[in-house]
Amino acid sequence: MNKMLAEFIGTFTLVLFGCGAAVIAGPAIGATTVGVLGISFAFGLAIVAMAYGIGGVSGCHVNPAVSVGVWIAGRMPTGEMIQYVIAQCLGAIAGTAVLYLIMSGKATGWDGGLGQNGWGTGYLGEFNLLSALVFEVVATFLFLITILGVTRKGTPLHIAGFAGLAIGLTLAVIHIVGINVTGVSVNPARSLGPALFVGGSALAQLWLFIVAPLAGAIVAGAVYRSGILWGDDG
Repeated sequence: MNKMLAEFIGTFTLVLFGCGAAVIAGPAIGATTVGVLGISFAFGLAIVAMAYGIGGVSGCHVNPAVSVGVWIAGRMPTGEMIQYVIAQCLGAIAGTAVLYLIMSGKATGWDGGLGQNGWGTGYLGEFNLLSALVFEVVATFLFLITILGVTRKGTPLHIAGFAGLAIGLTLAVIHIVGINVTGVSVNPARSLGPALFVGGSALAQLWLFIVAPLAGAIVAGAVYRSGILWGDDG
């Protein structure tokens, strides 16, 4: 249960701080905005913090796509992967609930957004479905390649100690590139929480932010397991 609690807390933190930066310090409510860079680093630094805070307990997946990718790679049993995914989804929902409670206390200016993902007319850069799908698959694939690479058993100790920083910075740069495309998911749980509270198009488009990250993660896990990139010591 300590692993499940760690994954719950980690995903809760990611959603509250990452989506919170987008909503509370973003341009939508007329506040002083931190911009794309600020939101990107909020997501990335939340991962860095949790990697070093709970990484020793659960590995700090805080993302169903990561857990599925690790499972495909042969580094996680099926039962544990399912438990991780459940804990992560519950943590994301709880994090969104807290963000909703905070935002509901704002007198004016809030449009009801909670950092939900999306695409199409009226959403950020107004990219189409194909753009959103390609970005989420490719970005998740590269994210998992980074995670699997820096955490594999053959990684030198002087590199492994910086795994949390490498993973967090990778997530940050993914956001810098992709915020205007989809708001960046690469994490089905992160998309689930806001979509459930916002509803409407966010909920209708949720399928992409489940399917695309999982597809990218599965390919990365398969690459890892094949040994074609890191060899048999992966």
